[in-house]
Amino acid sequence: MPAGAVQRVPDLVAAVAERERVDGPRWVWASTARLYPRLIEAGVRVGRCHDLELVESLLLGHAGRYGEPRSVRAAWARLRGEPVPSDRTPQEESAQASLFDDDREEAADDIEQVVAVHAEQQRAIAGLDGFALLAAAESAGALVAAEMGHDGLPWSADEHDALLTELLGPRPSGGLRPRKLQDLADRISAAFGPRVHVNPDSPAQILKAFASAGLPVASTRAHVLKRLDHPAVPLLLEYKELSRLHTAHGWAWLDTWVSGGRLRPEYVVGGVVSGRWATSGGGALQIPRVLRKAVVADPGWALVVADAAQLEPRVLAALAGDRAFTDAAAHGDLYAALSDVFHDEGGQGMGEAHRGVSEANRGVRGVGSPQGAGMSARDKAKLALLSAMYGGGTGEAVQLLGVLKSRFPDAFEYVEAAARAGESGRLVRSRLGRTCPPPSAGWRELTSAGDGDTSPIGAAAQALRSRGRFTRNFVVQATAADWALALLGSLRRRLTVLGQARLVFFQHDEVIVHTPAELAGDVVAAVHDSADEARRLLFGDTPVVFPMEIAVVDRYADAK
Repeated sequence: MPAGAVQRVPDLVAAVAERERVDGPRWVWASTARLYPRLIEAGVRVGRCHDLELVESLLLGHAGRYGEPRSVRAAWARLRGEPVPSDRTPQEESAQASLFDDDREEAADDIEQVVAVHAEQQRAIAGLDGFALLAAAESAGALVAAEMGHDGLPWSADEHDALLTELLGPRPSGGLRPRKLQDLADRISAAFGPRVHVNPDSPAQILKAFASAGLPVASTRAHVLKRLDHPAVPLLLEYKELSRLHTAHGWAWLDTWVSGGRLRPEYVVGGVVSGRWATSGGGALQIPRVLRKAVVADPGWALVVADAAQLEPRVLAALAGDRAFTDAAAHGDLYAALSDVFHDEGGQGMGEAHRGVSEANRGVRGVGSPQGAGMSARDKAKLALLSAMYGGGTGEAVQLLGVLKSRFPDAFEYVEAAARAGESGRLVRSRLGRTCPPPSAGWRELTSAGDGDTSPIGAAAQALRSRGRFTRNFVVQATAADWALALLGSLRRRLTVLGQARLVFFQHDEVIVHTPAELAGDVVAAVHDSADEARRLLFGDTPVVFPMEIAVVDRYADAK
């Protein structure tokens, strides 16, 4: 409930700063992404908030209405039984007056809508187990995203330019290819013959050139090209890799996204249906390994790089409550702890493995399966777990899945149940209640025919298996996203106490903190404590551990 009546203040930023200093309330506003950057720019940071748009999106998803308009205006209209307006585009939002504009006459009406929508959300959340934590974590994540966008990831433009020059040659002008790419392009054409000119950026020309050489292929994907014995193949693979770097993170990217020694991407909280983040610019979630040398701490500062080891298998262990699997997940290296189970491929349970699991995964293209020869027991454990979480596999993976099913039946059944729910068109949820989107109308029409083609290669069967693989992984990946958000919120709170240390990067299960070097030890302790708090918040007293692999370095490339 609101703390009092609507108050008009001459300086809203100053008023927020004062209230934050006095009692640190949980601020309720329409959108952190739109409103909070203005506060940060004015030097004001808040401890807690409730993001109405993000929470509305979560509640709509839980009700099976994923993707419906989530704005305060839309939620207000739903409350009143009125036509629901579409959400504004980002361009339209930026053109609108905001809560911080003093001359907005309809401000009181907006406050009325905010209060009413918040009250309705609180009522809905109260009836959903775990959802209050999800709403708080998602809102805290939005604060982190805005702050990281403002603070930026330390980035050396000089290092970046030097790396590009080393790999591609000097910066070209006039839209020309860099020297290294042009040299590779010339050699690719020469490899097909003296009179042949092939544009390596044109898949159609590449396919035509291979066909003329008596090597017809269906695509130019790397795994397809690697099967060919032709001198152009290694050149094409090198060209594709370097061209990708030039296009996605070349000099144009550097000019656009790096300024003042900082990369400032635009994070999108919950941008993926599983709750993982996305970016609307800057590509921070796809920083090539080679460019990590450009992520350099300021003088006298350090980067604390931390990632959760084997996060999703550990999440599955905590979700399923399988005693044997949980015991293994109480150790540092989960795959090593499970390796004894996979030492004897011909042991008990392998016959059942092949019969039961191959039937469940017939016709499913899932996790690739390397040849069994030479695989270590640890590798087998890893392959079995990934196959269980991501769906199926062939050959060796099928047999290893059978071992997993025999030794850890509750863990196997947890993801199998999620897959069956997906194939039947039902919704599945994360630990805290994040919900997968419902199947499309086209999917329902295709799979409801009944007397249609349900063979393993039929369209209906493929659609069923595809959704089953999606929901199988969703319950694990979405819960991992819940855990990561809880970690972020806890770590942000602890870093605020430390003072100058700042979260500057987040990607799925990895965080980077930029900190004065003398505080690095305290930051490391804060990361460990935050991971343990996230474990307890989601899973109570589970014996499953969520170890963090942490490195204190001057540059990101030295962390791994």
